[in-house]
Amino acid sequence: MFSKKSDESPSSRNARPETPTMAARNNGNSTFSVIGSDVSIKGDISASADLHVDGAIEGDIKCASLVQGETSVVTGGIEAETARLAGKVVGSIRARELVVLRSARIEGDVQYDALTIEQGAHVEGRFAHAMPNRRTDDAEGNAQAPAAPGGEKPKSPDEPKLSLAG
Repeated sequence: MFSKKSDESPSSRNARPETPTMAARNNGNSTFSVIGSDVSIKGDISASADLHVDGAIEGDIKCASLVQGETSVVTGGIEAETARLAGKVVGSIRARELVVLRSARIEGDVQYDALTIEQGAHVEGRFAHAMPNRRTDDAEGNAQAPAAPGGEKPKSPDEPKLSLAG
């Protein structure tokens, strides 16, 4: 009927061990930064962290990964490994992987390696495929691909990748 109480509280028995990701967040080493919709920044942003921007930025952005909200306005260049754009950008964009959502409005040139554009997105500018690690054999005339039937050049693995979402 009466028994000795355990030293463990019910909450400590059910508590999960802290994962390294949780520990990193708790000690202030966050790798994700949010710029809220009520924030306006004038100046360049350079971050090793991933950024989520809902506010207004007047300046260049350089980061690992960028997520832009629908209400965001960026007036300046964007350089990121990956970018997912849903707001307005007035400036050039360089991204290895770029996703342009239907709510996006872009005024400027776009350089990419892999590109996805949703139906309804507006882009006023030029698209250029960035080819990192491009072989120099072709420029030196050392290696040329044989012509495909019909005289068309065969597609190489360096061809731009374009996908359209609908």
